[in-house]
Amino acid sequence: MEPVLAQTTGYFRERPAPRGLSDAFSAVWVHRMDERAVPPIVITPDATIDLQWIDGRFRVAGPDKEPQIETLAAGAVIIGFRFRPGAAAGWLGVPAGEILGGRLDLGEVWDTRARALTDRVNAAPDLVDLMRQLEETVGMHTQGRDALDPQMGRAFDVIHEGLSPETPLVPFLQRHLHMSERTLRRRFDDTFGYGPKTLDRILRFHRFRRLQRQQGEASTALLAIEAGYADQAHLIRESRRLTGVTPSALA
Repeated sequence: MEPVLAQTTGYFRERPAPRGLSDAFSAVWVHRMDERAVPPIVITPDATIDLQWIDGRFRVAGPDKEPQIETLAAGAVIIGFRFRPGAAAGWLGVPAGEILGGRLDLGEVWDTRARALTDRVNAAPDLVDLMRQLEETVGMHTQGRDALDPQMGRAFDVIHEGLSPETPLVPFLQRHLHMSERTLRRRFDDTFGYGPKTLDRILRFHRFRRLQRQQGEASTALLAIEAGYADQAHLIRESRRLTGVTPSALA
């Protein structure tokens, strides 16, 4: 079977992280695969890091720079806790660059500490009870921990909002955050797994995707300019690099 984009198959829902998790996480989501045969799914870079529960264990889905393909069993359920920008490295205790592109069992990151977290989750009669247990378990490890890096959170917000095309990104961030270029790049690698320009590329593309969903009738060329691309050809190149397909195929 041909691969499909992850959220186009099965059941996917997300909601804001509840109180007790929101210091480190922005959202909680669930993705349940179809009961029949599931095609390989393509996960596109989205500038996020997730703690996930799958097959009775926690795993860490690290930041991605390029599309990832996963093959999941029919009926499989993944429950995800999406870290707030700038919080994953502090919560996990490892630099994001060390988990770049990874899908790692939490035990590979935490050793025996991961078992203590997993053992708190019991067999559940339904998805609602399982999610309640997981939120309580993850929340116990989150409360009282100052995982967020405020400076890197501000940096993310600046890039997410978008700079004017004539504004050089790295010099602007250096001035905004009062950092040398070397320090800036190290902090980005530790927090996001890659440098400012890669984060900018990923967030710009998702800015286009939001516009595409909101203004479905607008031309791709106009949306490309509005999202911050030089032209439509620039957008098409980036779409192929980040998703493997063209913007029109995504629509």
